[in-house]
Amino acid sequence: MKKKIVVSFSGGKDSVLALHRLQKSGEWEIDSLLTTLTEDYDRTTMHGVRNHMLEEQAKALGIPLRKVWIPRDCVNEVYQQRMEEAVDGIIDDEISYIMFGDIFLEDVKTYREKMLEGTGLTPVFPIWGEDSKELIHEFVDSGFKTVVCCVDTHQIDSSYIGRVIDEQFILDYPKEYDVCGENGEFHTFVFNGPNFSFPIAYQLGAFRLAKDMYTGKDRFYYVDLLSNNGGESKP
Repeated sequence: MKKKIVVSFSGGKDSVLALHRLQKSGEWEIDSLLTTLTEDYDRTTMHGVRNHMLEEQAKALGIPLRKVWIPRDCVNEVYQQRMEEAVDGIIDDEISYIMFGDIFLEDVKTYREKMLEGTGLTPVFPIWGEDSKELIHEFVDSGFKTVVCCVDTHQIDSSYIGRVIDEQFILDYPKEYDVCGENGEFHTFVFNGPNFSFPIAYQLGAFRLAKDMYTGKDRFYYVDLLSNNGGESKP
């Protein structure tokens, strides 16, 4: 019997690649995609992708969403509360595993493990400890397509925003930074791949520079991804 698992899902390349690993193994029944969105913006919290674009991804993957809504500038106590409620719902549905697409950040992995201690929910890390260069080539060679939707301008140049990750992107990428963006250099939106039933048509919308909530300085450069099939037009 396959083991039921929930996938912690950002919509970006690492979570999609890790999901694909689970699907190929044949050991898992994918129950749902767990995603955090910001209430005030109706967008994914880290990547700034519109809710309806996230829903298109879920349709293309054929997997339902579990949405966790948090307020803008969410304090850790509120985040913990909302996540505990989500974990309780997963446990109530008799699911024992949750997947994360982390690669090498020990503090993040430890945080997730501690958060789940005593809950009965076991974390699974399909791509943990693997080489970032090998992972990005596996991603591209497998036929996945992803666009950079957010750049940390304190780490890499803003010119990477809106680019599709391909072999040229990998060649151009500065060697001193992680090519998978594991340190938060950039975030992505996957719009096609071997586990997608259809590609997600999109166009680049407005560009926006956002401040770091801790320092108040301009830092994160976003591009709005708009559906080519209509969709919301509000900012």
